[in-house]
Amino acid sequence: MIDPFGRHITYLRVSVTDRCDFRCVYCMAEDMTFLPKAEVLSLEELERLCSAFVRRGVKKLRLTGGEPLVRKNVMSLIKGLGRHLDSGALEELTLTTNGSQLAKYAKELAAVGVRRLNVSIDTLDKDKFRELTRWGDLDQVLRGLDAAQDAGLHIKINAVALRGVNDMEFDRLIRWSHGRGMDLTLIEVMPMGEIGDAARLDQYLPLSLARANIGKQFTLTETDYRTGGPARYFKVEETGGRLGFITPLTHNFCESCNRVRLTCTGTLYMCLGQEDAADLRAPLRASESDEILDKAITNAIARKPKGHDFIIDRRHSGPAVPRHMSVTGG
Repeated sequence: MIDPFGRHITYLRVSVTDRCDFRCVYCMAEDMTFLPKAEVLSLEELERLCSAFVRRGVKKLRLTGGEPLVRKNVMSLIKGLGRHLDSGALEELTLTTNGSQLAKYAKELAAVGVRRLNVSIDTLDKDKFRELTRWGDLDQVLRGLDAAQDAGLHIKINAVALRGVNDMEFDRLIRWSHGRGMDLTLIEVMPMGEIGDAARLDQYLPLSLARANIGKQFTLTETDYRTGGPARYFKVEETGGRLGFITPLTHNFCESCNRVRLTCTGTLYMCLGQEDAADLRAPLRASESDEILDKAITNAIARKPKGHDFIIDRRHSGPAVPRHMSVTGG
């Protein structure tokens, strides 16, 4: 699959559910209205859709949410997709998770071929963690990390950079994650969906500023290491670990975008920061053959835009797109 700008689309991110057992303040409102179950694809339909993309050249598949591991019987989907690893058609099957369910599922994930996980942890302060996630328990997440590493899974920690909230903890997060053999990636706040009283402009911390401050404590050496996503990685000489930066606002990374995103309703977003989308649920259900579905995928990739339009400033403090990250896939 090649888009209008010559980019090969080899990476599919799939939100298997918009539901989550946390309510992170930068992601969603506390009183969320989730999708009716009738609108959500079955696990069998999700597997068929993902398999169609693998057949078309997708090499990396990431399951997200919401929180993917809260979906009932989700392991049946993950096991089904694992067959593409066995055949060699898929190079990597991985998940982004808040870690709350890892103690339960880590061994099963490793057994079906998952080798890497992204786990979201924005702070190591238990009270602050509860405040940021509204419902989360840091100890439960840390137990999940232990289980995942015991199962042999490689962990990357994702932390959203929040001005005045966790920016004073970056040095601690670096030393802690690297001390456990985990990479750390810092992410700028993304202007997606209404989030209640929290003001994104107040939350927003340019990672160019964070990087400069981190550089006062650590020696950062840029590397050519890539995982298929948008992060730019640096080696922290003092720890030997890697530190990544995802900067959709201060440094648009669209020129190398190889990704599309599929929601649990079968909607394909060709760009995270644009509203144009393609309905794949209708062609999926129109025929047991994949001919109509393949044509819909081809037409969608032909509409992939050059880039997103994320802006945060005093004139653009609201969401750039109305849908929440949990709908699109975080």
